Amino acid sequence: MSRLDELPRTPAAHFRLHVYGAVLRLRTRLPAPDEHNGLGFLAGYYAELAPAGFAEPEPDEEARWWALVEDWERTAAGHLPLRALRIAASLDPLALTLLFTAGLVDEDARFGSLFEALNGVPGEPRPTMGLLATWTDDDAARDAAQALLGAGLLDAANPDAPRSRWALQVPPVLWDGLRGRPPEALAPWAHYRPVEELPALDELLLPEETARALARAPALIATRPLLIRGPRSSGRRTAAAAVAKALGRGLLELRDPVAGARLAGPLAALLHALPLFTLDPAPGETVDLPRLAGYDGPLAAVAGRRGGVRAERAVTIRLDLPDPSLRAAHWAAALDDFELGSDLGVRLRTTSGTIHRVAELARGEAALAGRIRPDEADVRSALRTLETEALETLAARIPVTGDWGDLAVADETTRELELLESRCRHRELLHETVGASLGTQLTPGVRALFSGPSGTGKTLAARLLAAALGKELYALDLSTVVNKYLGETEKNLDAVFSRAEELDVILILDEGDALMTRRTDVHTSNDRYANLETNFLLQRLESYEGILVVTSNASERIDPAFRRRLDVVVEFRAPDAAERWAIWLLHLPPGHAIDDDFLDEAAARCQLTGGQIRNAVLHASLLALDDGVAIGSGHLDAAVRREYRKAGAVCPLRMTAAVGG
Repeated sequence: MSRLDELPRTPAAHFRLHVYGAVLRLRTRLPAPDEHNGLGFLAGYYAELAPAGFAEPEPDEEARWWALVEDWERTAAGHLPLRALRIAASLDPLALTLLFTAGLVDEDARFGSLFEALNGVPGEPRPTMGLLATWTDDDAARDAAQALLGAGLLDAANPDAPRSRWALQVPPVLWDGLRGRPPEALAPWAHYRPVEELPALDELLLPEETARALARAPALIATRPLLIRGPRSSGRRTAAAAVAKALGRGLLELRDPVAGARLAGPLAALLHALPLFTLDPAPGETVDLPRLAGYDGPLAAVAGRRGGVRAERAVTIRLDLPDPSLRAAHWAAALDDFELGSDLGVRLRTTSGTIHRVAELARGEAALAGRIRPDEADVRSALRTLETEALETLAARIPVTGDWGDLAVADETTRELELLESRCRHRELLHETVGASLGTQLTPGVRALFSGPSGTGKTLAARLLAAALGKELYALDLSTVVNKYLGETEKNLDAVFSRAEELDVILILDEGDALMTRRTDVHTSNDRYANLETNFLLQRLESYEGILVVTSNASERIDPAFRRRLDVVVEFRAPDAAERWAIWLLHLPPGHAIDDDFLDEAAARCQLTGGQIRNAVLHASLLALDDGVAIGSGHLDAAVRREYRKAGAVCPLRMTAAVGG
């Protein structure tokens, strides 16, 4: 080593100075190295110290050494990881000496045999707690080592042993940080991105008001935490990353703050990174923004729309789903296709993060097909992949095909369905066409109730609505949502509603009266919890920004408060004769051999629902396949009579048609 003032002002040189500080303290406890005592390797270290003025041990050499290191630091510009950690964790020279003594064996394995001898513990190459406690004549070294353990800067490799036998080590991820080498891969609980990889604030596609708020944030969060709230994949982390870049910091995403509680603070200080927590409070729950020991810089967190976050004097910024023009800009940038981006921006109401994830998947789909640019079919396929990942644990996808011509219902029902389709198409613009007072009350959510007996076409109408709007349809699976444990049902409901909002799918709640029953007087704890679930569903329904279809064949059981929150109510009644005739024609194949008179009689006399007619046609088709002929009157006659037997009723057909006739 040359004179200290000749060393370059780099993190690596700073680290090297601390290693030699630990060697100086160790030298005071050892005899001079020679060829016989196993300390010969130390001669090289001592030779490095000599040009710096530390050729021979002196009583005040440690104090003099650390004074020189401090002078060296004063002339170093930029970020020195060790200096940042020393300030943030309030480490004195003794603590730094102990920290680097514990890490010497990681720098040079030859120190292992030395510590094994000093410990008096065969096979233990790391300094023990008992050994480091003797580094001072009083309890100062013991207390400093204990403080380093408490701060997460030291670990005991054998915590089940007696405390004096604890073998001390620096966690590898921190040791890399001390060396000034950002880790290529952190533990599963964290992810680091250096400042040069982060986006700039002016690169983000945001509403003007949100962009101005984010631009002001870096100056405000020196003493106040930053909290960014919004739906998943809404660009919350990207916004936090841009703020970190504006501060000249990297970004340390703490995916599991509990797992990284001891190391996150020192790691953030070493990396000069903005720690970013991901908080996920459930509805009605409040969580605290964690505090990081060993870190004294700005903090940031992202959270969803619901639940509470306790963070004193937090700077809070809210990100919503982008409007159609911003969505179009995101799509155009992600797909490099302005025309397709403009079209998708209007039709798909989703988050910015989802747009870019879908675009990436769509590019893969196009590449597999040998095309340079993805088209709308690729986008649809990619979006379906994301929907499967996010929704299919709580909801089931229903295939969407057909058009309104496949539905035979009363004229009034048809008109209501057409109005519902129009309401869904214009849900983002409706607030602009009404008065200011009403406009502020409107959200993009559309909530519809399809009410009527079983088999009257409610689910089919939902499928055709999804087809008309070009959206996917998912049925809420009550068996996976309802949970006997307190609060779990609300969490599951909120999760499925949130995913449906973010992915812009239509959600159907079959037999919704099971969840929307009238609230009861509280006589037992079960009544109270049932009412709590109902109250939560009422609030979540009112704030829902997607398209929800509730079906029920017992709508009188639905709480009136739910009805008031429904935008559209469509009544499905049992079909009359003309409607039944139309349904028969919709379901029968073009080449059937059914007599017109028999079909007229079946439509006029058999008061079947659309679902029963569907079942009858399916059964008649099976009979015809067995006979190897087209469906005839006899097949249909047998199928209709079977439906009446299933219902426990007498078939009103006047005569039995011959099979195949």
